[in-house]
Amino acid sequence: MIRLPHAVRNDERLLSQLFFMPLVQRNSIVPPLRLAFLMWVFFAVQFFLNIDLGFLGVLPRSAWGLVGIFTAPLVHGSWNHIISNTFPLIFLGTTLFVFYNSVAVRVFVQCYLLTGLCVWIFGRNFYHIGASGLVYGLAFFLISFGFFRKDFKSLSIAIVVVVLYGGIIYGIFPSQPRVSWESHLFGALIGVGSAFTMRKDRSLDYD
Repeated sequence: MIRLPHAVRNDERLLSQLFFMPLVQRNSIVPPLRLAFLMWVFFAVQFFLNIDLGFLGVLPRSAWGLVGIFTAPLVHGSWNHIISNTFPLIFLGTTLFVFYNSVAVRVFVQCYLLTGLCVWIFGRNFYHIGASGLVYGLAFFLISFGFFRKDFKSLSIAIVVVVLYGGIIYGIFPSQPRVSWESHLFGALIGVGSAFTMRKDRSLDYD
C-alpha cells in the first residue's frame, strides 16, 4: 500500500511521542522536586542553626524586599507551613509538567515571580514568606485552563484539582492577621491570567 507523505509524518510523530513519553513523565517531577528540596534545605538551616530567615521574604515597597521575590517561596516559618506547601507543590507542579509540558516552564516562572512582584507592590507591610502563592497560582491555572480550553483532558484535570484543592478558594480572603492572603490572591489571579493568555497556544495540541 502506498503511504501518503502526511500519513508518514503523522506515524513518525506518534512513534516519537510513544518513545519519549516515559522520559517526559520522569522528567516532569524534576522541577517541582528541585524547588521542594530547596525549601527543605532552607528550613533545615533555620531549624538546626536556630536562625530566622524571614528577612528573605517579600517586604512590600522596600528595596531589600525585592530580593524576596526570588527567595520568599523558599522560606517557611514552621513544620506545618512547609509540609502544607510541599505536597501540593509537588502534585500540582508534576501535573503541570506532565500534561502541559510545552508551557509548563512559562507558567511556573510567571506564578513564581509575578506573584511575588504583585505582593511587593500591593501587600501589607510585613515579610511575606512561603510557597503558597505559587501553589495557588498552579492550582488556579490548572482549574481555569480546563474551562478555557474545554477539551476532555483539560476539563478532567480541572475537576480533579477542584476535588482535591477546591477549598483553597477561601484562602484568597483576609483571615488570620499573619497569613499572607495577598500571596494567595495574587497567585490565583496570575494563575487564571496565565491560563487565559495561553488558552489558544497551539503548542499544547502536541502535549
